[in-house]
Amino acid sequence: MVEVRLSPRRRTIGLTVERDGGLTVSAPEGSDLAALEAFVLQKRPWLYRKLAEKKALQRPVSAKQYISGEGFPYLGRSYRLLLVDAQEEPLRLEAGRFRLRRSEAAAGRECFIRWYGAHARPWLQRRVDAFAPRMGVAPTGLEIRDLGHRWGSCAKSGKLNFHWATILLPTSVVEYVVVHELAHLAEPNHTPEFWLRVERTLPDYGQRRQWLAEHGAEYVGEW
Repeated sequence: MVEVRLSPRRRTIGLTVERDGGLTVSAPEGSDLAALEAFVLQKRPWLYRKLAEKKALQRPVSAKQYISGEGFPYLGRSYRLLLVDAQEEPLRLEAGRFRLRRSEAAAGRECFIRWYGAHARPWLQRRVDAFAPRMGVAPTGLEIRDLGHRWGSCAKSGKLNFHWATILLPTSVVEYVVVHELAHLAEPNHTPEFWLRVERTLPDYGQRRQWLAEHGAEYVGEW
């Protein structure tokens, strides 16, 4: 499946292999579809190589079960779940365990997504506030959403969007996602200047990026 995204901010055509193996073609607004098709065909050798690499990195991920003893990630660490008979909040993290009210177990997925989203917002905002001045950019806002197969996005308005599952990743990798989206405020496309901006802020960004490519899918799994 190929998704085409047209944007007035783009100046070049780009091809991305998403986490699910789908393809996204990003192109300037008004691009000719025949030209986009020709671009994808031209990129076939690169595309086949990337798909093979992605298949080799994919690991089977079991569906989450909302039972005592199941592990749930938060900032790169795994915390065991404990079902409890009574507590004020449906879900809380306390003394090294996620505690889920037993009556909410059937709605466990929704409880976790709400919890992750609520805790992601202030955590990510602090990182954005720390990195943005160093990078010379000023985002207009921050929103936590389900972005499908993207960890983050940068709107034309300057608002940053982050997937709720970003907060599951290790701290260093989440910081890479933040810096990546902040760099897009100055450079909309993945140009050499874009990556130079990322490198100035995170000299080891390559290692963080590689870790995300190899392990990111494990943190989303079958929610």
